[in-house]
Amino acid sequence: MKNLKLKSARAAKDLSQQQLADLTGVSRQTINAIEKGDYNPTIRLCIAICKVLDRTLDELFWEV
Repeated sequence: MKNLKLKSARAAKDLSQQQLADLTGVSRQTINAIEKGDYNPTIRLCIAICKVLDRTLDELFWEV
């Protein structure tokens, strides 16, 4: 399932996939795979992404 919440939050911060990857210590391909729903990130990576994007885990990663 695509993570459109992550993509939207990243765009709201005006960050490219590469910039978010650099800020969280992963590759651009990893960020792309998370957004496409092809990769399930570790909790540590989820938290790092949330900190950079100023969002909670629930806001970005919880499916309703």
